[in-house]
Amino acid sequence: MTAYQAKTPDQNGFVAYTEEENGTWEILYKRQMELIKGRACDAYLEGFERLKMSSNSIPQLPDINRVLRKETGWEVAAVPALIPFGKFFELLANKQFPAAIFIRTREEIDYLQEPDIFHEIYGHCPLLTNPVFASFVENYGKLGLAASKQERVYLARVFWFTVEFGLIQQASDDLKIYGAGILSSTEETVYSLESDKPVRKPFELMTALRTPYRIDILQTTYFIIKQFEDIYKIMDSNIIEHIHQAIELGDFEPNFPPKEITAKAELPRNEHDC
Repeated sequence: MTAYQAKTPDQNGFVAYTEEENGTWEILYKRQMELIKGRACDAYLEGFERLKMSSNSIPQLPDINRVLRKETGWEVAAVPALIPFGKFFELLANKQFPAAIFIRTREEIDYLQEPDIFHEIYGHCPLLTNPVFASFVENYGKLGLAASKQERVYLARVFWFTVEFGLIQQASDDLKIYGAGILSSTEETVYSLESDKPVRKPFELMTALRTPYRIDILQTTYFIIKQFEDIYKIMDSNIIEHIHQAIELGDFEPNFPPKEITAKAELPRNEHDC
């Protein structure tokens, strides 16, 4: 359940955001722009430049879509605050990225478990201008649409450890961020690269499939790719066979405490609930 209600666009797809809502975007935008300097990957920054988002008002989807369609044929689709997994996969399979058109309140400006428009537009859309990454997400949607409920649980892990919380070792050997869940989070942007607490390891499909995660804490494991082709190549029908193998092998022991122990003592921190 959610306390947020998505806005209703007009017949041209534009939304009348309030002054306070635009002000919230401005706060989030300006502080993240400072934090991602030297931390975001080149492909994200290049896509960000193409989108030319406003710094002081929430971007309108028709403006974002004009650029995405030109670059990769993608669009952003306005959706209610929460949608079923089936609808999520259907949209991705049709090159439409779902975005709930509401923005968090000032009281929840540092943490929101569900994805709002800042997470979706600022975090996800820049990389949808990259042809290889965009094709990976499209193929992910097609496979998810045909997958069983159990298989989707494991596909969600792939999405989580790549699209949401992925790191990339660029040609310069610098470790950078490409995951939207990190890039839209003030705390995790710094933590993911500079803290000595989390485990960082090269992306390997079977390992990722068997690795559990929690959505309400700073991540304890990050997977590193060298190029987007690394994840693009795994997104074919053979991944279902790997999922069945992962189910047989079982999950690795979590490297985080059970939620029941920490739920009352710690505030959730991640910006996005996949």
